[in-house]
Amino acid sequence: MTEHAKETVEAKLGLLEYRKGPEPHIHLKDAGASAPCVSRCEKRPCVSVCPAKVYEYDEAGAKVLVAWENCIECGACRMLCPFDNILCDWPAGGFGVRYRYG
Repeated sequence: MTEHAKETVEAKLGLLEYRKGPEPHIHLKDAGASAPCVSRCEKRPCVSVCPAKVYEYDEAGAKVLVAWENCIECGACRMLCPFDNILCDWPAGGFGVRYRYG
């Protein structure tokens, strides 16, 4: 096992470089009080699966919060939303995450 394989996901994510774009590249199609994220999605896979913790459920506000600037562009959220409520495009050229080898 390599030295990097022993590090936590959070430690590895801390090594990434981000360049925040001027506009969000992730949106909820419906972010209102009657959105499926609030009214019908009990497991909220976007919250539990996203390794960068882009999605958080705010119990008090009864809504999903999106910290798009943390996105590592893996696309898991688009695949796992059972209600197809997430619009996730890639950041504009030159913005977003920058991976490094090693």
